[in-house]
Amino acid sequence: MDISSLHEHNLTYRFPKNFWWGSAASGPQTEGAALMDGRKQSIWDYWYSTEPACFHNGVGPEHTSDFYHRFKEDIQLMKETGHNSFRTSIQWSRLIPDGTGKVNEKAVAFYNQVIDELIAHDIELFMNLYHFDMPMCMQEKGGWESREVIDAYVNYAETCFRLFGGRVKYWFTFNEPIVPVEAGYLYNWHYPNVIDFKRGATVAHHTIVAHAKAVEAFKKLKVDGKIGIILNLTPSYPRSQDAEDVKAAHIADLFFNRSFLDPVTKGEYPRDLVDILKERDLLPAVEAGDLEVIKNNPIDLLGVNYYQPRRVKAKEKPEPESAPFMPEHLFDPYIMPGRKINPHRGWEICEEVIYDIMIDLRDNYSNLPFFISENGMGVEGEEKFRHAEGFIEDDYRIEFIQEHLKWVHKALEEGANCLGYHLWTFMDNWSWTNAYKNRYGLVEVDLKNQLTRTVKKSGKWYKQLSENNGF
Repeated sequence: MDISSLHEHNLTYRFPKNFWWGSAASGPQTEGAALMDGRKQSIWDYWYSTEPACFHNGVGPEHTSDFYHRFKEDIQLMKETGHNSFRTSIQWSRLIPDGTGKVNEKAVAFYNQVIDELIAHDIELFMNLYHFDMPMCMQEKGGWESREVIDAYVNYAETCFRLFGGRVKYWFTFNEPIVPVEAGYLYNWHYPNVIDFKRGATVAHHTIVAHAKAVEAFKKLKVDGKIGIILNLTPSYPRSQDAEDVKAAHIADLFFNRSFLDPVTKGEYPRDLVDILKERDLLPAVEAGDLEVIKNNPIDLLGVNYYQPRRVKAKEKPEPESAPFMPEHLFDPYIMPGRKINPHRGWEICEEVIYDIMIDLRDNYSNLPFFISENGMGVEGEEKFRHAEGFIEDDYRIEFIQEHLKWVHKALEEGANCLGYHLWTFMDNWSWTNAYKNRYGLVEVDLKNQLTRTVKKSGKWYKQLSENNGF
């Protein structure tokens, strides 16, 4: 296939030397082999075993994309699609199947082989420790509501640092830690299907304490590398510059961005957020030492996941007093007229927001080092774009990446400290209750044909993007 028309040899957008080009994935969404070789149930395996109808087309986490068996082939495809870096996660339920105690040697062998293969292909591994995948045995103890689970997680993190720390240079404690709070404890999207803000606040606080203790352990062990966290930053934009709309956007930002961003970078929770929760008796219990460990363990590196903005307006009518508290009791969502939409997914596309995030980090967060750790375009029914030659002709994805990178480039020119760009995701993968409904990959995964992989047009283009370090 001739794709020379997809780039200019005279580059308009050139990126800094050693810029990270790659993609992000996770263990539970790609590995498969769910209960093989000593791995035990996560909450996803358990939930699927009890309520398979909650998952799109009844497709559960058992096989996903079978990276467990096909990692050599997949890493070769990463090289063929221009990766110089790749982020995935270790599964706690695979490495320490009982949550604490004995390490699973078959898991150690698997992760070591993956690390070896990536090193052999000169692809830098970014390793995340937790991607929504609470081991079921830990959930039975209360999940992130339990202090015992914090201790177990820190032990798990230390085990990972000791086992793999010599060869993995970039570590992340959590991916999108607000998502298990929202999905599992507020909005009834994910197991354990709780609707209780105060319990959700406890989950959030305990997650941040676990994160800070893992950072502390990393530093005590003197691991040769950097450690951070990956946050989905979704800027809140007011409907207008009216004072009440602006206040609504500020409150949404406190709940959905700064609740995690401030403690991991500045070492403390936003005062305005604490006041809002204190007034409503919704603050989680804070134990001696919690605030100190958060204060003393800022991150080295931030991963930023960006998909779409949040638009809000002032609350038009109060919620009934009997309704359980939600952040949305303090503002209303707002649908902006004329917004650009991904028609295959229903999400707003607003590329310039990535610039706003980068400038906010430059100006309000000490210009800390960060990278775009997820950005991508999901498409349902992507097979309708299949070219006669058999590959997915996803020009829409190429355009999506280009338009976001133009704004990344602008922020870089204005001094933002961005070190790279990772697409979600390398290959089509399983996504929680949506399973394979929306495809995001540079590489197609054919579920009907033994999980055959085929590079999409975007994958070929991405290789040129990486080789040229721009477009």
